[in-house]
Parts: sequence; C-alpha cells; structure tokens
Amino acid sequence: MSLPEYLGPSALGIKMGIILPGCDLSGSILECIQKLDRDGLLADRDALCITESVLARAQNNFVTITEVAEEIRDKLSLSPAQKVGVLFPIASRNRFNLVLEGIAGAVDQGEVILQLAYPCDEVGNQFVPPEVARKLESQTGGCIGMEDLEEDYHHPVTGINYLELYRQTIAKTGARPTIFLCNDPLKILEFHPQAVIAADIHTREETRQLLAGQTQNVLTLQGFFNNSNQEAWTEWGLLGSNMSTETQIKLAPRGADEFASALQARILEETGKKVEIIVNGDGAYKDPQSGIYELADPRPVFGATSGVNNLRQGLKIKYLIDTYHQEGKSKEEIAALLAEEAAKERKQDCLECGGTTPRRLEDVLASLADLVSGSADAGTPLVLIKGIVS
Repeated sequence: MSLPEYLGPSALGIKMGIILPGCDLSGSILECIQKLDRDGLLADRDALCITESVLARAQNNFVTITEVAEEIRDKLSLSPAQKVGVLFPIASRNRFNLVLEGIAGAVDQGEVILQLAYPCDEVGNQFVPPEVARKLESQTGGCIGMEDLEEDYHHPVTGINYLELYRQTIAKTGARPTIFLCNDPLKILEFHPQAVIAADIHTREETRQLLAGQTQNVLTLQGFFNNSNQEAWTEWGLLGSNMSTETQIKLAPRGADEFASALQARILEETGKKVEIIVNGDGAYKDPQSGIYELADPRPVFGATSGVNNLRQGLKIKYLIDTYHQEGKSKEEIAALLAEEAAKERKQDCLECGGTTPRRLEDVLASLADLVSGSADAGTPLVLIKGIVS
C-alpha cells in the first residue's frame, strides 16, 4: 500500500508499544521501518521523527530529586544553611517544579530566593495578569513581592497558582522561600545569595553572562548532570528535563546526533532508502489564544542527520499564479511555468519568494511531529513525514 500521487506532504503517527529503560530502541524502530517499507510507505527523503522521551527512557536517563540536590550542592559548593538564588524559571509542574524541589533540597536549612519574570515567563505562562502587573510596577518600582499581591492569581489555562505552588515546594524541604517578581536579573544579587542558578531556557547565556560580571558562582540549568562520567547525564544538563514520577526526573537524551546518524545507516542498509532522522522535543508553536509558546525545550530538535540542517524556502505560488493568469496564460502554461520556477536557483529576498518565511527545516519537521504525536502522547512516538525534505 502506498499513498496516492494526489497527496502532498503528509505526516503519519507510528505506534511502537511500550519503550522501557535499557531496551534496544534502534531495533524496535527498525521493526517499524521494515513494516512501512513492506507496505510501500517508505521512500528516499522521507523524514523519521523520534520523540526525545523514548530515547531518554531507553538510555535510562533518570535522576532523583535527592540526586539533583546533591549535584547542585556539589557544583555550586553550597552548604545546607546557605542561600541560593533561582532566576527566571518557567511556570511548569512538569518541567520545573521537581527541579525546584531539588534546588531547595540542596539548602534545606537555608533559603531559596526565587525571582520570577512578570507578567509572564519566557514562554508566555502568566504569573499575574498584565493589568495587575502594570499597576504594581508603578507602585513598587518593578520589584513585586508576594505581600504586594491583593489576591491569588491563577494560570489562565491550568488554573494553577504557581507562586503558591513554588512557595510550598521550597518550604516542604525545610528551606525558607523568598519569592518576588522583577524583570531586572541583577535584582537577585541584592539578596546576597552564595550562588545563583539562571533557570531561563532560551536566554540563559545572556542572563548568565550578565550575572557573571557581578558574581562568580552562577550556572545555568545546563551546568548540571552534563558530565559523561556520571551514570545519568546529557549535554543539555537539566534543560529539557521532565517529571518522570513524583520523585524522579527524566533528563533530555544524550548523543542524539550520533543516534540519528547510526539509525539512518541501519535503515539504509536494511531497506536501501535514505531517510532523514530527527530526535524532536517540543515544537516551536505559539498558541494564538493563550499566547503560550510551547517550546519549553532548549530547541525543537535534540539531534538530527545532516540532511535537515538547512532552511526550508519556497516560492510565493499564489503570487505567480495570479501574475501568469493576468498575463493571459492558460492553466497548462501556468503549470509548466511553475515547474520552471521551482527548478531555478534564487536568493530568498527575490520577489517570487515574498511571503514564504524561511525556517530551519528541522524545526518545521519537529513542530509538525509534535502536533501529530501530541503533547499528551498519542501513543505514536515515531512520526513519518513525507514530501517536505527536498
């Protein structure tokens, strides 16, 4: 069975069953690929997208909250009675709350100074309503304490009061929570922490460098569990981590580029088809209703084969069709002209490309795969995408 010729780009979710720590993930994927090939669904230049979570699980890439506390204490040379600053984390039970518990556990006789951005975190999760933030900013000079809030404010989508959740998470370890909202990253230094963790994701290096000019003991989340001598580790550190259980965190996968390249070679050997492969996390999708940018991972793709490391560009087909039609060309002539235009080499700023924003091909594939597989997991950790890689 093959897809009919009249279909254009397509994405197919592939069911794999349960993936457990220590399993042969490449072998399981190859079994799926052989089925696709047998059914005529596999072709050269297809893209196979593998959800990062199944690779990390197969690698047994898990750490406990206790291990997070020990790692933070060791890397930042903290003692249990000292103060640690945590700057600009996102609002997330899945992504950050257990990490925060580990941070607090590192100073369980001391203090966690948590500085949040307002009105939203960097991916659009709201801590306080914008109109409230504007009012309080004028009253407080841009440093808003929890005592300044006249009521409890809840996330407009999840209904969670993240200020209270984070306060409780810190307090239950024995550490003292100090929480405030301020958009000036240097403000946290006025609380005299012995170390600071820049917990933002996409702006982490800018934040770290700014703080490094004022204090020596500062790391981003990428600075933990990034040593290959550790049993569980990844080059991404705690970035891209997720809650696994109530006491365990799944790290992002390690060596995803190497995994993708090795798998590509195995598929080529078994089927004769050269398939491009990505290991994808969150897609780069911004919800138009909530304003939340779904990319809580450091990037949409943790690893990929070389064939997707370029920009996806295209012609403004609507413009060309209307122009040719205005010139009196027939439908057949227009089709022939479009084929000629598609074969031309051109610069992205040419008129014929107007309106076709160039995007990294791997990001396009990851976003489509994430939407198909679903954040709640549709049971399809593999997604086969046809007709996009040229």
